[in-house]
Amino acid sequence: MTSSPTPVASVVTLAVASAADEIEAHFAVRHSVFVHDQRLFTGSDRDARDDDPATLHVIGMVDGEVAGAVRLYPLRGALWKGDRLAVLPGARVHQLGGQLVQFAVRTASACGGRRMIAQVQVPNVGFFERLGWVRDGAPAHYVGVMHQPMGIPLRPPAR
Repeated sequence: MTSSPTPVASVVTLAVASAADEIEAHFAVRHSVFVHDQRLFTGSDRDARDDDPATLHVIGMVDGEVAGAVRLYPLRGALWKGDRLAVLPGARVHQLGGQLVQFAVRTASACGGRRMIAQVQVPNVGFFERLGWVRDGAPAHYVGVMHQPMGIPLRPPAR
């Protein structure tokens, strides 16, 4: 009788991108998902928010390779927005998307945020609801795809 090899657990790391290569890797993941896979954007999904110094570009790494991205930024007062959540297909088995969303929520909270909003592609609404988000208005088209406005209250950091 032969035994199958024991699967090796992957190491998942989340961080706010700071080095130029990390930020480029963040953009590369978004480009792969939103331009190539989903064809939501032509050429690039970058916009003015990416150049705003207040925007935080988060990366999710699996075994040291960037495989996920999300960005977040303050809107007004203590209101934050998260968007451009993207995970490469091969990394989705690691639940990287959920970890990125939770990291973004914790980060916005640590930065003084008290509420976070997002425009979520309708097929992903249940995923966000399982993470504690609630629907916040009627779905509407964004870049040709139905998106559901959603929000989540942010907790002050523990002392």
